[in-house]
Amino acid sequence: MVETTVEIEKAATILKLLGDKTRLTMVKMLDSNDCCVCEFVEIFKASQPAISQHLRKLKDVAIVKETRRGQWIIYSLNKNSDFYPLIQHLLQHLPSQDYRIKELEEQGLRISCE
Repeated sequence: MVETTVEIEKAATILKLLGDKTRLTMVKMLDSNDCCVCEFVEIFKASQPAISQHLRKLKDVAIVKETRRGQWIIYSLNKNSDFYPLIQHLLQHLPSQDYRIKELEEQGLRISCE
């Protein structure tokens, strides 16, 4: 396995972005599930513009990527990112957030935009 190093300045930027509880939780969730904005809106009980702003910040540094499915945009963790090894190392120390997706499913709200 090839270890990649990240410049201190770039690592500081990534860690600052992930210092936000909502963004950190989103990234942890995206490590095992793809999600759309509407799901995050429901999970975080936040407005769609607020969620979109968090995702845009993560997308701007290539932590997350988006895929268009019809009129919907689905977000996933960018495992090809130069920062992914750093993020993956960080995420393995955090508790699973899969219960949030399970709660959505139980409420019938998983991919509620489809």
